[in-house]
Amino acid sequence: MTASRKGEKAGWTWGWLGGFLWVLILAIIELAKGEILRFLTGVILGAGAVAAILAFSPWRHPNQPYRRLMAPLYVLLLLSLAWAMWVAGGPAQLGLSPWSIFLVLPILLPVFLAGTRRWSEGEREDT
Repeated sequence: MTASRKGEKAGWTWGWLGGFLWVLILAIIELAKGEILRFLTGVILGAGAVAAILAFSPWRHPNQPYRRLMAPLYVLLLLSLAWAMWVAGGPAQLGLSPWSIFLVLPILLPVFLAGTRRWSEGEREDT
């Protein structure tokens, strides 16, 4: 018999939702400024993130490596960063240079730490 692993499920779901919450906040700010297109693209990105978080949950795909399950979420996260730069007026407006890409690299650390581990490897048999 396996444990329910509620804490791990909550960590995955709420952690990723928290990671995308800023997109919806920024979209609402754009709506308040009257920027409907920017608002709608932000909401679409946020809704896509919620759908991806649920669709690529490791307990739904227990034999897939975490790395593969996180890939679509990271694509959405990078798209969200590009959207935020567009909303702000571009990288130059934010004072970013090509070297700024190195600021994003630590965000990718979980991909390497999780490696090829799978949800099914965390299952324990009660004895």
